[in-house]
Amino acid sequence: MSIFVHMKEIVEYTDYRKFIQDYYDERKRSSAFTWREFARDAGFSSAVYLKYVCEGKKNLSVGSAGSVAAAMGLAGFEQTYFVLMVSYAHAKDDKARRAAFEERCALAHAHKVRVLGNEEFDYFKSWKNPVLREIAPHMPGAKPLEMARKCKPQISAAEVSETLDFLVRAKLLKKDKSGNYEQTDKSLSMGSVDAVPVAARDMQREMGEFAVKALDLPLSERDMSGLTMGLTRRAYEKIRKEIADFRRRIVAIASEDDETEQVYRLNLQLFPLSERLDDCDDKNKGVGKK
Repeated sequence: MSIFVHMKEIVEYTDYRKFIQDYYDERKRSSAFTWREFARDAGFSSAVYLKYVCEGKKNLSVGSAGSVAAAMGLAGFEQTYFVLMVSYAHAKDDKARRAAFEERCALAHAHKVRVLGNEEFDYFKSWKNPVLREIAPHMPGAKPLEMARKCKPQISAAEVSETLDFLVRAKLLKKDKSGNYEQTDKSLSMGSVDAVPVAARDMQREMGEFAVKALDLPLSERDMSGLTMGLTRRAYEKIRKEIADFRRRIVAIASEDDETEQVYRLNLQLFPLSERLDDCDDKNKGVGKK
């Protein structure tokens, strides 16, 4: 259980900074608790160090996470969970972040509690999830093998069954009285769960590989084009907004029809092909000067 009645359970948090801030606010409401006292209890010489951590001005190291957890009265499972939140936040790459998140989920599962974002994380780990979420509702009465044969690339009936079970468990699909599948929502968004972008990158890599293979399809079955542009930061931000607006319009168009004839993937990519040129100018301006 959490230390204070008014605080959420620790597994409802994905951001260790927010957890520390809520702990402080809760203590402050019921006592004369100060950041100085908090820092002293956690072993920091700076009175405002933890305040700066909560504001994002400082990072809490994995090595000191245990001391902070102890200062907040966390022990056992909760202390380990807090340290894993810190490990996740400061992991150096996707592999390390994934490992920290999955360890956090396993720890919570062992204590029979649910981690916020677990289903969302798992959903974006494989391309099979969104594809079968679209296929299954439009193949009433179909067996897993029939659905498997409709996927590109084709997968096994066992993979279809496993994926459908997950989608139902995650409440992304539901079964009607006849055993046919229905979508619980017409469209999905990544939302704000912090683990999702990490998992989504795995799917985006898979979809990028599929896009390369799709170049061999007839022009009547695919539409691909690209632009190489020189941009300012202002223009880049405006284009990002245009892409976001365009994506919303595409979702609206796709949602207009209740029927589906084929499942498509649309990749939208805008990324740099050079370093910042003004950085080069700054360096060149300094050449020859003492």
